[in-house]
Amino acid sequence: MNRKAKGSRNERRSRDLLKAEGFEVLKAGGSLGTFDLVGISAEEVLLVQVKSNQWPPLKEIETIRGFNCPTNCRKVIHRWNDRISAPEVREINHE
Repeated sequence: MNRKAKGSRNERRSRDLLKAEGFEVLKAGGSLGTFDLVGISAEEVLLVQVKSNQWPPLKEIETIRGFNCPTNCRKVIHRWNDRISAPEVREINHE
């Protein structure tokens, strides 16, 4: 499977998990921005970067960390490893 197809599949898997948790989920157009998915619930907003097999490089983590968002918003990374049925989730806190 090529990298783009794997990334799209893992974004769909993350979307499905968020929907199962009660979020409405929007996909960022083209996924070329800081986040791939935006999950919205009655209590919070979740900004999600989806990765396959590796955590993002430090520069990308710093970009995520520096992204301004409201206090009811959380920034997370979902890392999907091959042949594992759930992502590793890492929350990125504000500085």
